[in-house]
Amino acid sequence: MIRFSVNINKFATLRNARGGNNPDVIEAAINCERFGAQGITVHPRPDERHIRYDDVLKLKDVVKTEFNIEGYPDDRYLKLIERVKPAQATLVPDGPDVITSNAGWNTIQHKTFLQEIISTLKKSGARVSIFIDPSPQMAEGAAAIGADRIELYTEPYAREFKLNKEIAIKPYIETALTAHRLGLGINAGHDLSLENLHYFAQNIPHLDEVSIGHAVVCDALYLGLENTIQVYLRQLKV
Repeated sequence: MIRFSVNINKFATLRNARGGNNPDVIEAAINCERFGAQGITVHPRPDERHIRYDDVLKLKDVVKTEFNIEGYPDDRYLKLIERVKPAQATLVPDGPDVITSNAGWNTIQHKTFLQEIISTLKKSGARVSIFIDPSPQMAEGAAAIGADRIELYTEPYAREFKLNKEIAIKPYIETALTAHRLGLGINAGHDLSLENLHYFAQNIPHLDEVSIGHAVVCDALYLGLENTIQVYLRQLKV
């Protein structure tokens, strides 16, 4: 079964735009789980422009499924993982000035840095996932530094899907096969949507989990949150 983790950052973006606590991010996480989500993902950034560090601490005692905390592994992120002890820590190579994640780690170039970070994170008991571009070589690098999983950066797939879905999916299949052969679990995320999710899930071997936020919140405006989560879950039945 492919697990569906809802990234709730956009709920926090909406809250922060007006101030106050509407929508309530904690309640949103509770409802996502109640409506069928099998995980909650957050990506706190240093400027706290969406999810705040205080939100993450509150979610620690609320999330009953799998809690996944994404982020760049600076000191604040490492301390947060140590304190919250989530099921999964996903390392993303974006700096504080980017709007959203836009590339995966070069696991070869940053081998020593990532190896030390992974060793530190595993002491908290978290499963460690590395955000990578669709490249068998990057998957090999992730395995070599002790990662438990990779997360495939799917924005290029989403962009090319509209032009030629067979070409768009090919590097992801190759990377997934390499990762599985090396004993890595396989996650995926970024710009997955109702338009392209089923084809991705149908064709990627050994896919463990997808994390989706922006599209879920957009679809929920029209379909309602409960219905949206159920529709996404159906896309993952392959």
